[in-house]
Amino acid sequence: MIIIRSQILEQFSSITFGFSTKIGLDRKAPFNFNMSHSVGDDEEIVEENRAAFVKKLGLAPQNIAYQKQVHGDTILIVESGGINGESDAMITNKPDIGLAISSADCCAIFIYDPIKKVIGAVHSGWRGTEKKILLKTLKKMREKFGCSYKDFYFYISPSISQTNYEVGEEVAKLFRKKHRKKNGEKYLLDVAGANKRMLIKKGIQENRIQCSSLCSFELENLLHSYRREGQKSGRAFGIIAMKDNN
Repeated sequence: MIIIRSQILEQFSSITFGFSTKIGLDRKAPFNFNMSHSVGDDEEIVEENRAAFVKKLGLAPQNIAYQKQVHGDTILIVESGGINGESDAMITNKPDIGLAISSADCCAIFIYDPIKKVIGAVHSGWRGTEKKILLKTLKKMREKFGCSYKDFYFYISPSISQTNYEVGEEVAKLFRKKHRKKNGEKYLLDVAGANKRMLIKKGIQENRIQCSSLCSFELENLLHSYRREGQKSGRAFGIIAMKDNN
């Protein structure tokens, strides 16, 4: 099993984090090592995949919090594992609760405040990015738990790079010129860059943000990509959790 780790999060002994890939349990195409029940994969196989991945992270399967991602800006505060309804971001201050984000091109963004001991996990494709779900999640973390912008650390997962993310003008015009590039009659969109820029504009130091350089579209043998593989694409999970050190 190949798991992508985060250098910025691994500096904290209190954090467990991992991002799954297509490689695990010798699974084959079309779904490979898939974490989603919504792509047509065998449900028992998906549960086996999830259990193996979670075990590798040292977490308990019943303590993983899931959401039905709908490309919106709903944010949930969760206190237990299991399905938490429709949303695209979750926050918790409870140790041993893993927040799971599903991805196959979209940005999965993971947040840690080591001062207030709070974590967040955000699904941000172009729709979520346009709705500024990341900033709304930070706002909720501040309101509910007293977090401060200066204390946050961020990991932006592997996602589709600007070079490979072609969109129409109706989508491109929702973003600043800095994050779109004309490509014939279409545009190339930098979603990860747009999210990073939001953070920097809020005054967050760049050395507190790790943005993965891995492109989900290009790395065919490693990462799931809906844009590349279509309906048969599997999904990765990124999971963050705080350890109970008491």
